[in-house]
Amino acid sequence: MASVYEREFEFSRGDFEHIRDLVGERTGIVLSDHKIDMVYGRLSRRLRQLGIRKFTEYLSRLRDDEQELVEFTNALTTNLTSFFREPHHFDYLRTTGLQTLIKNRPNKKLRIWSAGCSTGEEPYTIAMTVKEALASYPNWDVKILATDLDTNVVNKAKAGIYTQDRVNGIDQTRIKKWFRKGRGDEHAGQLKVASELQDMITFKQLNLMHEWPMSGPFDIIFCRNVVIYFNKDTQRELFDRYANYMANDGYLFVGHSESLHKVSDRFKLIGKTIYHKAR
Repeated sequence: MASVYEREFEFSRGDFEHIRDLVGERTGIVLSDHKIDMVYGRLSRRLRQLGIRKFTEYLSRLRDDEQELVEFTNALTTNLTSFFREPHHFDYLRTTGLQTLIKNRPNKKLRIWSAGCSTGEEPYTIAMTVKEALASYPNWDVKILATDLDTNVVNKAKAGIYTQDRVNGIDQTRIKKWFRKGRGDEHAGQLKVASELQDMITFKQLNLMHEWPMSGPFDIIFCRNVVIYFNKDTQRELFDRYANYMANDGYLFVGHSESLHKVSDRFKLIGKTIYHKAR
């Protein structure tokens, strides 16, 4: 591998190693060697915007510029999501998980956490599912915490505005019930999530590797397609912390390519990427 890439910006192997260490330290994300091109492509946009010609200069700036560290982190996090992604999770939640929790919660209170909420599709899907499942159970206190490392996607999620193509996978009955169509030329083709759903959700920026300011316990945690970027030791630490923040009969949902096998014995597998707290 050449020490310097013949590209628009001077980018050495040492620059990549520096970036990899910084990302690992700040987020727990592991950048393998095959991510070099991805790192270069995403950070090159920042260099252009800042008028910087070399990665060494950019890395020097990161030492003294906290706001640019935020932009740096945002640039390197992946935010792929959609409404009702991995639909079997929401089918289980509606037909089984929520029905069981309803029977076990005489205080009529549910607390849910969407960890890695991206642009908001997941927590809004959770909110729709809860509203529909609890339609015959009035006066329940349900709150959803939605967090992500990336400040940009958290702000987008909080706004709750989506283009038509983002909601194409949702049936028309739900769209009519839970979304409001934009009016005028400026908002044509856009839909806004109903305030009834937005009022259930609190959006916050959160680095899972740092302190967690919330107290819990959570009845349900969604942490999907997040830990695939972490090494096994970080995964073990993260799932142990999740267990500490969960109710004894809580549910954990992980991504389709993720597993707690040989990672945590504090959860029992009860369905496809669905876990129940064991201890």
